[in-house]
Amino acid sequence: MPEAKVDPRLGNKEMKASVEQMNAARIPVEFRDYCAHLLLPLNKCRRRHYYMPWHCEHERHSYEVCQYEDYAERAKEMENIRSEGAWKGDNSPRP
Repeated sequence: MPEAKVDPRLGNKEMKASVEQMNAARIPVEFRDYCAHLLLPLNKCRRRHYYMPWHCEHERHSYEVCQYEDYAERAKEMENIRSEGAWKGDNSPRP
């Protein structure tokens, strides 16, 4: 199996949850991001407590903080790309 290419701008981000774990937990593809390792125990807790909103608050908060930090990191990186002049807008070449 070939090694995954790492974009140096992303730092040392790596997936902490394996594909097998996410498949076993039936995590939808759109939620398989760098915070998926926190979604696994959250969904387990939700199922155990029948999705009662007052349960699993700690797990939900941890997941939401991870999501926000990931978003803030990506927004900061995009701002850095724009300020460097690397972003060409609509004039950039299409793959």
